[in-house]
Amino acid sequence: MKIGELAKRSGCSIQTIRYYEKEGLISAPARTDGNFRVYDTPALEKLAFIKNCRALDLTLDEIKQLMALQHLPGTPCEKVNDMIDAHLKIVESRITDLQKLHADLKVLRQKCGHARPIEQCGILDELSPKSHSRN
Repeated sequence: MKIGELAKRSGCSIQTIRYYEKEGLISAPARTDGNFRVYDTPALEKLAFIKNCRALDLTLDEIKQLMALQHLPGTPCEKVNDMIDAHLKIVESRITDLQKLHADLKVLRQKCGHARPIEQCGILDELSPKSHSRN
């Protein structure tokens, strides 16, 4: 299949496919006499794998590591488990940060309970550097 068809079937843009090819995540395809790239089903499967990994926020280097491990079927999967455990810690940290941000925004929102002229906006006043010098 040509790159346009691969893009359509995989849900990846043509630019993304070319980038993954440049980064070595998918093999350089065969070319037709007219110099068109021609991809096969394994390329489509690799793109699906890459998309699934990217959806989990794995880096391209981590994806390369996972793809390399796929070619070593007898290898213990500790490295895969360790990678996912590390990502779980990162996600948990992000959740904590987002919960703090949520609480901070709620407190800030309470600074301006109803519509009033902009010069009396409690949120803008709180965000203004002059408000911090009063604390």
